This record gives sequence, structure tokens and C-alpha cells, in this order.
Amino acid sequence: MSVVIPDNIVYSTRMTEEELLQEIAVLLYQKEKLSMGQASKLARMSQWQFQLLLGSRKIPIHYDVTDFENDLNTLREMGRIK
Repeated sequence: MSVVIPDNIVYSTRMTEEELLQEIAVLLYQKEKLSMGQASKLARMSQWQFQLLLGSRKIPIHYDVTDFENDLNTLREMGRIK
């Protein structure tokens, strides 16, 4: 699916296309509608850059028990922990 935002709407925001995508990505991440990976892709940034953007706005990173368990499983699969 593609979303088309008319040029006059983008122009009225006084933002570049990249800035507008970042704002949308941050908003959807804050509302927990997108994961970190999804939001960073929408913002056209690496996850590290997106985390820095969130940090500059004092927006906390979402990290719950499920994320922790997924990280533990990944480390186990890599042989880093038992």
C-alpha cells in the first residue's frame, strides 16, 4: 500500500519529505503501532540513528519482557549464553 500526501500539504508543514517521514515514524513508534525496526525503516534511518533521534526527544525505547526473552533466545542460538 502506498500513501500519497499532496505536495501542498507537505509544503504547508515546512518540512522536507525526510523530516515528515521521521515525524510519522516517531509518532507511530510512540503509540506502539510500529516496532523499532519498522519505524526506523519508515524514517529511512538505521535503528541506531532512530534511537538517537528518540533520545534527543527524550522518548523512551520500548523494551518489554517479550523483547528480553527474544534477545535471550538469540544469544542462546549464537552460543553466547546457555
